[in-house]
Amino acid sequence: MAGKSGGLRLFFAATSAVAARPKLWVVALSTFCRMAPSRWWGRAPFLPLPAEDFLHFRMVTMYGADGSMEKDRQAKDIVAWLEWCRTWRSVKS
Repeated sequence: MAGKSGGLRLFFAATSAVAARPKLWVVALSTFCRMAPSRWWGRAPFLPLPAEDFLHFRMVTMYGADGSMEKDRQAKDIVAWLEWCRTWRSVKS
């Protein structure tokens, strides 16, 4: 990941991918809120984005090497993961 701009690009790519899938909105919002750092409103870019270290760790564990991958591919993977989370919630209930 390339700093804050990389996190913002991923945020917007994932948001646009999830926006087209209303069934994922609830699970996406709850997951997003869990990953938001505390007092996020006090730091630029004033969005509840996960910490860069956390994002880098997740990208390295998913894609290997330095964690770099096209943002569109990452957004597709996020959608697939959210779909899995949604089905897992229904299995737990």
